[in-house]
Amino acid sequence: MLRLTPDEWMAPLFGDSDADGRRDVLEGRMVWAAHEVLRSGAGVVLDFGCWSPEERYAIRAIAESAGGRFVLEVVRASEEERRRRARQRWLDHPETTFEMTEADHDRFLAAVRLPDDDELAGGPLPAPPDGHATWHGWASERWPTLPDLSPSDTAATGPDASP
Repeated sequence: MLRLTPDEWMAPLFGDSDADGRRDVLEGRMVWAAHEVLRSGAGVVLDFGCWSPEERYAIRAIAESAGGRFVLEVVRASEEERRRRARQRWLDHPETTFEMTEADHDRFLAAVRLPDDDELAGGPLPAPPDGHATWHGWASERWPTLPDLSPSDTAATGPDASP
């Protein structure tokens, strides 16, 4: 199984967790790579934030369209324990992560939207956000290096389709 974690790439390549928007660029390529791995029949773990339901639903739609089974794992820990683990990760493996200040923790905590029970239950995907026909299209705007991976409608676009 392939595990893709942005910090392990951002740290050695740029020495910064965002580096002028490059994190979104990198995450887009990771989502694309995950799609290709799933299409090959292998497994993949995207080990990054997915802080919003929209990001999680988009990745789920992409995984399922590639023949994968989407599993959302949420690590539950007290805020004190989460901060302790982040500090320890920095001390043990500074080459794969970034030091976080208390202000960083506070900012990230305010930004995350944890999954609700419906999302965790894995029910039907909701409609994509307004202005987007598919979750794939939304994802390709969210992550600038991710092509629109919408499955083609072979019935309408295949070689036998009428003009």
